[in-house]
Amino acid sequence: MSVRLYRSEDRERWNRYVERSEAASCYHHASWKTVVERSFGCPTYYLLSEDENKNVNGILPLAHVKSRLFGSFLVSLPYFDYVGICTEDTDVYQQLLQEAIRIARGEGAEHIELREARLLDNGLVMRSTKDSMQLQLPSTSEDLWRSLAAKVRSQIRRPEKEGMYARIGREDELDSFHNVFCVNMRDLGTPVHSRLLFKNILAEFPGSTWICCVYKDKEPVAAGFLVGFKERLETPWASSLRRHNRYGPNMLLYWTVLKLACDKGFRFLDFGRSTPGEGTYRFKQQWGAKPVPLYWYYWMRNGGPPPELNPKNPKYRMAINIWKRLPVSLTRLLGPAIIKKLP
Repeated sequence: MSVRLYRSEDRERWNRYVERSEAASCYHHASWKTVVERSFGCPTYYLLSEDENKNVNGILPLAHVKSRLFGSFLVSLPYFDYVGICTEDTDVYQQLLQEAIRIARGEGAEHIELREARLLDNGLVMRSTKDSMQLQLPSTSEDLWRSLAAKVRSQIRRPEKEGMYARIGREDELDSFHNVFCVNMRDLGTPVHSRLLFKNILAEFPGSTWICCVYKDKEPVAAGFLVGFKERLETPWASSLRRHNRYGPNMLLYWTVLKLACDKGFRFLDFGRSTPGEGTYRFKQQWGAKPVPLYWYYWMRNGGPPPELNPKNPKYRMAINIWKRLPVSLTRLLGPAIIKKLP
């Protein structure tokens, strides 16, 4: 058994392993290496384990994020929910982990963050504050519609009565999606991803990514980015304009996404991660989505508790409040340079 860095000629073998592994998420796919490097400019360390017959038996994608303000750390992977060590073998798991630690020490990283969707006994500090909200889908959208509560069906019809309509596309909907996304992120006080990130994802995954946009009088008012993998369709990014929220464009957005998922044969919709008890969590619950805990594990170079690099940290409160008051045009300019230094 040996662990080494990924090489370009490993691409097909790596992806075949991802396709057959039950522990893999879509973000283990080798094309995300290209997306992360081209979109954020950070170095990556994709680790590959092979048995004595040169068969792939484990993988670990890592990105090195570093800045003067937030420090230096390795993440698998930043900006996504679950991309941990992918293997079914506990010995391989430990070998990949030890190689990651060796790299972290060599690069002067302060910690490693492994984003897992499994509860593991790996000797690391664990934090579990987020759930992935997931809905098992029936075979047809008609069956799904009948399964929804009358109140939910009424909320879906409301934006349509206001003249709103939804479209599914890809590059043709990118500007509409990103315009809504930028406004929503500013309103939340969060730096925004660049348009380039989403353009790169669409280019790397032409057969499994889509954009859904809801319009009111040709103005995009809600939008979501969709990523499909195996039996699961995920909405890692979704936004709406607050001034239209009383009409419920998000309800039409998610119904259109759910209908697409059923029509394309997906068995689950992953609504993305939420904090239990918060508004987005309850919004997803009303569709019937069930919580799946996310487990993030930390190796700390000097021991101690895991870092608090998140918007709930009080020391970022002032910066968040200032960000909410900035013009959207300025946040579009500054946001990508800031967020690429965050996990």
